[in-house]
Amino acid sequence: MTTTPYRGAFAPVTEEITAFDLDVTGRIPAELDGRYLRNGPNPLGLDDPSAGHLFMGEGMVHGVRLRDGRAEWYRNRWVRSAAVAERLGEQPRPGPVHEGMDFAANTHVIGLAGRTFATVEAGALPYELGYELDTIGPCDFGGGLPGGFAAHTHLDPATGELHAIAYYFGWDHHQHVVLDGKGTVTRIRDIPVAGKPMLHDFALTERYVVIYDLPVTFSMAHAEQGRQFPYAWDDAHGARVGLMSRESGEIRWVEVEPCWVFHTLNAYDDGDEVVVDVVSYPRRFVDAQLTEGGAPTLDRWRIDLRSGRVRRTRLDDRAQEFPRMDERRTGRPYRYGYTSAAPELYDAVHPYGTDLTDLPDGALDNTLIKHDLKRGTQEARRFGRGAHVAEPVFVPSGAGEDDGYVLSYVNNPARGAADLVILSAQDFTGEPVATVHLPARVPLGFHGSWIAD
Repeated sequence: MTTTPYRGAFAPVTEEITAFDLDVTGRIPAELDGRYLRNGPNPLGLDDPSAGHLFMGEGMVHGVRLRDGRAEWYRNRWVRSAAVAERLGEQPRPGPVHEGMDFAANTHVIGLAGRTFATVEAGALPYELGYELDTIGPCDFGGGLPGGFAAHTHLDPATGELHAIAYYFGWDHHQHVVLDGKGTVTRIRDIPVAGKPMLHDFALTERYVVIYDLPVTFSMAHAEQGRQFPYAWDDAHGARVGLMSRESGEIRWVEVEPCWVFHTLNAYDDGDEVVVDVVSYPRRFVDAQLTEGGAPTLDRWRIDLRSGRVRRTRLDDRAQEFPRMDERRTGRPYRYGYTSAAPELYDAVHPYGTDLTDLPDGALDNTLIKHDLKRGTQEARRFGRGAHVAEPVFVPSGAGEDDGYVLSYVNNPARGAADLVILSAQDFTGEPVATVHLPARVPLGFHGSWIAD
């Protein structure tokens, strides 16, 4: 049997479920009309090679449809790569494949031009899904993608352009990809980089695309050893941040203290400075391990365009991840952000397996944090032991930045299943506005979206 990290809260579910007219405690706001979707790795079997590393499991999307104050349905569906379709006794979905990398995208799920896409990085193409989460097939946006795509994208709320940074170990560059509101690729720019660094996320301001060139790089030695995840920390690579002009494509590189960044909260221009708020780790992927290198904290980088220096400030020293905000403020000054606090989450999830159910009380904080970046304060909404909390997603309901709801899947240990919890952003520590009781577990996973109708 493959030694696996898919245990405890990460244990995969074994079947696809469709359930209608879900039970609800509280009242679902009538303005929530759409789907809350979340992607994450869910191996078809724990004996599969894909079950040996947290990043390699086949993607499964979990979704809840809300309308007219009701939770109409819950569905969970594996993303059907050719291999997954074959395992499930189905015909492969037709579509393009980049460099033979047909992977069941497991990292994010987004909406674009009335369509739904499961996304992943490192060379594989996204998979398009139907409204009810059936797999349509791999997608290169009508031939517009010369290579793979990205796990994380950022939508400019003013222009309607969707930005992504694609990378692949066979390239000596990254690619900046821009799509318009119709889902058509309108711009491709190659960004020369040495050492084949990993790039999970980036940042966007009104003037710049902010690129992280950090010391996690492709390791040929690990690839030759047959390791599933061939990226590792490289002290010799150094660390820098690139500011690429959105207008001209010119790039200015600025050195930064070595660290690792999975995720951006937001970024914006501030006169002669660029402000970038990130969750950063002192080190990560030491010897390709997910767990070694210190806890993630919420930090602010102020990049001085005159001096070419970066000033780092700690916004919150609690270990946390999965930062989100009101995406109508993407690339603009903003006030509020949301994260999931789990002090030992990344240290507990060892690629060779740790059962999260055996951790001591408090090992998982089971807490969502709301950050008021203007006041420098935080509010914590804790759900209790065993209630593993997923990424918080903000959904606006009015014009104000704080006028809306925060949605998250939360494990309910009493039921042995998950709930979709809807919090008021303005009453963050109060009782949930509504709790949708799902018929099954939702394993801890990665990223999701509210896709309004």
